[in-house]
Amino acid sequence: KIDARWGKKFRQFTEAYAFACHGLSLNIGGIAPLDEAFLRRLKQFLWEHQIQIYSEHLSYCGDEGHLYDLMPIPFTQQAVAYVSERIQRVQDILGQRLVIENVSYYAAPGQEMSEIDFICEVLHQADCELLLDVNNIYVNSINHQYDALSFMKALPAERIRYMHIAGHYKEAEDLRVDTHGADVVDPVWDLLDKTYQHFGVYPTLLERDFNIPPLHELLLEVEKIQQYQRKHQDAKITSYGSA
Repeated sequence: KIDARWGKKFRQFTEAYAFACHGLSLNIGGIAPLDEAFLRRLKQFLWEHQIQIYSEHLSYCGDEGHLYDLMPIPFTQQAVAYVSERIQRVQDILGQRLVIENVSYYAAPGQEMSEIDFICEVLHQADCELLLDVNNIYVNSINHQYDALSFMKALPAERIRYMHIAGHYKEAEDLRVDTHGADVVDPVWDLLDKTYQHFGVYPTLLERDFNIPPLHELLLEVEKIQQYQRKHQDAKITSYGSA
């Protein structure tokens, strides 16, 4: 809850710009009951500020307390049904679709299906939307040895709402850690380029949580995102013009 003074200032921004809210603690894959009191407060907040996007992670983060990390959900049909039911309940309370993010993960306990099949099944059964995190696809492709481009292309275009891009830490040749604490690397920029080429241009957030450089350096990465967006917007216009 924002007090009256800061709430008024915040409303000035939300009236001038489109906002998205991104959560870290919904625990959509956890065994604890959903915090419906929180969701009702969130609904009021989103309504007051006319915020159309609320996104969360396809993970769990609580087990008799908050874990302060995003833990992987088992890739099973049982988990698909369980998570989808919880997402539907969230959507019923909020009165709008939940946007779920594909997360980075470092182990897949009890895996019965592929990551891509799990994500697509949840999106379909829950009838929710996707926050496509490009860096997470790349990180997982290294850690779990799959083709990032093929994974990206297998995602359902009609579910995408917006995108994330970030830097990560190279622990070893076959291990990347999603830290949001470094510059975006060339292979991730290339994957973003190909993602725009395949799906079209979407709003894209640059994540940087620590090791934050001077603002002018950070804005160079923002400008690079915008360059890729202009490239593919121009290509789309040219394609339409020549049709």
